[in-house]
Amino acid sequence: MPEQPEKIKKVSIIVSRGSLDGIYPGLIMANGARMEGIEANLFFTFFGLYGILKKYMNNIKIATVGNPSMRVPDAKGFPLPTFLGALPGMSAFATMMMKKEMDKLDIPPVGEFIEMISDAGGKIYACKATVDMFHLSEDDFCPQMDRVLTVGDFYELSAGGQIIFT
Repeated sequence: MPEQPEKIKKVSIIVSRGSLDGIYPGLIMANGARMEGIEANLFFTFFGLYGILKKYMNNIKIATVGNPSMRVPDAKGFPLPTFLGALPGMSAFATMMMKKEMDKLDIPPVGEFIEMISDAGGKIYACKATVDMFHLSEDDFCPQMDRVLTVGDFYELSAGGQIIFT
């Protein structure tokens, strides 16, 4: 009988991009981990911090400029030339369309998703170097942010688990 692989017990997910397509993969993976009973840590760094900044977290947009995978009207449609992404309103339009599709699938807004993950026992951290570089304080963050960590602290709490960079 073949030996069963050891199950994952802990994941630490790094979120470094501040667009919808940068933040949601980490949220979906962390939520899925918690639903499977896996310990989940989210570590927000650089522009990914916008996913947990209370002033911005519910206004995250799709980046249309320089996105070679952007297609119209859906993932199987015609490629959108990258220069068209710079037209006024393109990011807002793409964001509106994406949120419409997400609503159909009952995918919650960023703030609600963060709350669900936190309520399910997931931990939410901000990168100290980025917090300092962007001149932020803990008051700038949503209440679900557990604490600001150094990279060393992040590695320490991630020990024995999988680290995923989205």
